[in-house]
Amino acid sequence: MTEQELRELITHHEADRVEFTTSTRDTDKFSEAVCAFANDLPNHAAPGHLIIGVDNAGQFAGISVSDELLRNLGGLRDDGAIQPLPAISVEKVSTAQGEVAIVTVQPAMLPPVRYRGRICIRNGPRRGYASEHEERILIERRVSQARTFDAQPCLDSTVKDLATSLFVIDYLQHAVAADVIAENGRSVEQQLASLRFFDLGRKCPTHAGIILFGFDVRNWLPGAYIQFLRVGGNSLAAPVLNERELTGDLLTVLRELDALVDAQLIQFPAADGALRERTVESYPRVAVRELLMNAIMHRDYASTAPLRITWLDDRLEIQSPGGLYGEASPVNFPQQTSYRNPVVAEALKALGYVNRFGRGVLRAQDALAKNGSAPAEFQFDAGYVLATLRRRA
Repeated sequence: MTEQELRELITHHEADRVEFTTSTRDTDKFSEAVCAFANDLPNHAAPGHLIIGVDNAGQFAGISVSDELLRNLGGLRDDGAIQPLPAISVEKVSTAQGEVAIVTVQPAMLPPVRYRGRICIRNGPRRGYASEHEERILIERRVSQARTFDAQPCLDSTVKDLATSLFVIDYLQHAVAADVIAENGRSVEQQLASLRFFDLGRKCPTHAGIILFGFDVRNWLPGAYIQFLRVGGNSLAAPVLNERELTGDLLTVLRELDALVDAQLIQFPAADGALRERTVESYPRVAVRELLMNAIMHRDYASTAPLRITWLDDRLEIQSPGGLYGEASPVNFPQQTSYRNPVVAEALKALGYVNRFGRGVLRAQDALAKNGSAPAEFQFDAGYVLATLRRRA
């Protein structure tokens, strides 16, 4: 912060977003101010500033800002008294009238924030504790801001980390009507934001934007790739015939996966009554495709584990990181569906990889039955979902 910016804050005196103090040791006061700014009850969606070294009249107190004071102020974030952890920065500004320490506090994405179990708020220059009504306002705001992981901003990334040409040429035409695109005078960032691939407030792509269009997806999401293994036998101890890592933006990964899966599928004749025969598949392509899309759509992209496809002679295993999500459980699966990654799901629908939401597993089981194959088997764990298909004899 420059001296000019500091003087502008002082000129406006104490308000919702600024608090002055001359104390250098009142940790409780500092923490309550940080907590109140993080809660941002007036919903300014802008940072608050605790200015140490200025009195209530806006006059410099002439204090000396030591390294110890700056360390103590920085420690407000990490001592555990303020929960959830606030986003703060601490700096010193020197002027001819004296030094000041400034703690800048960002509004919390998931309020309410508590200091030692109490919700601190500011309303104008007054700081206090939240009433039941004020607490409910903050809780409702938390619910509205509790976005799924794919819709959250990928902090520190920029639009330069996205292949915007891929978005404009390969995706936009599938997701937005042609006449709307023709009339569209918005920037690429605004177009991305309209489809939840960019966060205009944070000025960075969302995780879904990185997943779909990122130049270096694994730099931001280390587990966002597919590990493919083909072995010549019925166990992992068998010789490896093919091993691949499918990595990059999701559009490219899906195209490579299509070709890789097609190369593994086999068609052969099977008896269909006493005198007839029909062509069947080792694995119905529809079933494999639906279960793969289901795994890609519902996997936990925050996990460092990849999606694993293991192709053995007698079975195909698809292991997706992240257990069942939301209201889905082993009892109501697959009738009940909750979307861990709704933005990614919408993108797969727009690109034609998903026909109808909530029907993928049922379509797969139907295709397996028509092919004369055994039903797909599912194993659920807190950390993964494993789908197993048995090869048609």
